[in-house]
Amino acid sequence: MTNRELWQNIMFYKGHDRMPVMHWTEWTETKKRWIKEGLPAKTPDDVDETIHKYFQTIPMWSWIGANVGLYPAFSEEIIEETEEYKIFKDGEGVIQKSWKKRSNIPHYIDFTFKTAKDWDIYKKKLQPDSNRIPHNIDEIIKNTESSGLPIVFGTSSMMGWTRDWLGVENLAYFMYDHQDVFTDIVDTFSDLTCWAIDQIFPKMKIKPDIGFGWEDICGRSGPFVSPSIFRKCVAPGYRKIRNKLESYGVHLLGIDSDGDIKALIGEWLDSGVNVFFPVEIGTWNADSMEYRKKYGREFRVIGGFNKLVLEKTHKEIDEEIERRIPIMKDGGFIILPDHLMTPDTPLENYKYYLDRIRNLRF
Repeated sequence: MTNRELWQNIMFYKGHDRMPVMHWTEWTETKKRWIKEGLPAKTPDDVDETIHKYFQTIPMWSWIGANVGLYPAFSEEIIEETEEYKIFKDGEGVIQKSWKKRSNIPHYIDFTFKTAKDWDIYKKKLQPDSNRIPHNIDEIIKNTESSGLPIVFGTSSMMGWTRDWLGVENLAYFMYDHQDVFTDIVDTFSDLTCWAIDQIFPKMKIKPDIGFGWEDICGRSGPFVSPSIFRKCVAPGYRKIRNKLESYGVHLLGIDSDGDIKALIGEWLDSGVNVFFPVEIGTWNADSMEYRKKYGREFRVIGGFNKLVLEKTHKEIDEEIERRIPIMKDGGFIILPDHLMTPDTPLENYKYYLDRIRNLRF
């Protein structure tokens, strides 16, 4: 059985006796620590080339898609630069401050997209264009289909990109004051994704297993978009993409959102999203088992393991794994740390976790 077949069996409840042993990623500071503790790499940049061989893991999946973001992007403009940081206007029209010598979430300073009138500037950059398709798409398809990994097709963000372009506070007002424009934004994203699907899927002998997009639209206190606004403005975009995927025989649509997603799970499911990553545990103690009991088997998860436990003892790692075994056995759940491994994670602890997953049998 290939890793792709095992993945499919788990996601479609066809029966499985083990978990894929997957490695996602870690902070640069974590890589530096692990190199000191024995990871065979000279610099953090070298780690990605050797890490799967060292850990005996596989990537999450093989990725294929088109450029469904801003095209052409805004020209980057350096405003101020020192040895410690850079202030610049990025390709999305956002002025931000980014620190050079440590991992960080950039500090957003100003935005090109400020009012409803500015949407036209962005909408023009979100139209179909043959240049959005990779020039080497045939080679990408060949490599993807021969990888033995689950195949994911990258979809547009319905909300997260808009949050980045406007900023959280501006978005909060915008989606209430300009619901017609917010709906048009979602329609434009979803239409572009459906166009990309129609360009690439017919070229493939093996269709993707899942469409998957980034959102990060929730924080520790819940979503930035209310369920009512979601139903009115956002859900139709997801449904459009899910219907397009279904027309090609692809039955999974997933999203990546950190934070407390609880208030939106039902809305996402109703709109066609049925795979959730990474179901971050957080201070709100998200529980995939609780959500499965409430929403049933359409609620599928990749993630759901508290990454912070990897900083602790083997006993606590065992306990975190054991409490996930019922949903691992049930299916529709692939265990993975719920975000990047932290700098306080010892290499030996992470290897212990991987070995525990590797030796699980159901």
